[in-house]
Amino acid sequence: MLASLLPDAAVAVEAFEDDPSAVLFPEEAALLARAVDKRRREFTTARICAHRALAGLGLPPAPILPGDRGAPRWPAGVVGSITHCAGYRAAAVAFTGQLRTIGIDAEPNESSPKGVTAQITVPAEEGWLATLTETRPTVRWDRLLFSAKESVYKAWFPLTQRWLGFEDAALTIDPGTVLAGPAAAVPARGTFTAKLLVTGPALDGGELTGFDGHWLADRGLLLTAITVPHLDGTPTPPAPDAP
Repeated sequence: MLASLLPDAAVAVEAFEDDPSAVLFPEEAALLARAVDKRRREFTTARICAHRALAGLGLPPAPILPGDRGAPRWPAGVVGSITHCAGYRAAAVAFTGQLRTIGIDAEPNESSPKGVTAQITVPAEEGWLATLTETRPTVRWDRLLFSAKESVYKAWFPLTQRWLGFEDAALTIDPGTVLAGPAAAVPARGTFTAKLLVTGPALDGGELTGFDGHWLADRGLLLTAITVPHLDGTPTPPAPDAP
């Protein structure tokens, strides 16, 4: 699923269940000394996905430890992102020579908890969010907005090492193709754009003013992904034959 949202330069690995026999590096396992079972399972499987993604780049195994603000510390020369939610864990990586940054997020295709949408939405998003919520209910657009903003932050932080709040980007989501049917079973995909409302970093001689991303709704999940390549900053589109 995730690979269909990413360019060929990225390697994605995903899992829909946890392997109780999975073994972390000692440094990673130490982070779970006081973790509850849920946290232990999601962290372990997501890290195993990250290890396998690095192997997909031809790199040796290495522990992935949290750095500033909890962002994963990848091996030198690698950019990547990790996500997990109920029933899903994933990681995506690429060489820095091919992509500047990656941001991915996964959420259940369910309405956001009460009060969350009001906290993350800026005025420019209210119109399209209300319209899509009424006309295309098979996708939980409030939760998709949250996921896309999470991907924005994950793509932003490696470039800036600075915090970015939900109110610091205005998103527009293209509804794409949504088929009729139960929300949990409907496959749908589209794109989204994020306009930064704060000063972005300088890239390739110009200021980064926003991000372009892709989204997917399938198997009861919402996935969002952002990549930024080199040169003019135009994201590389997913491969036409991606699964």
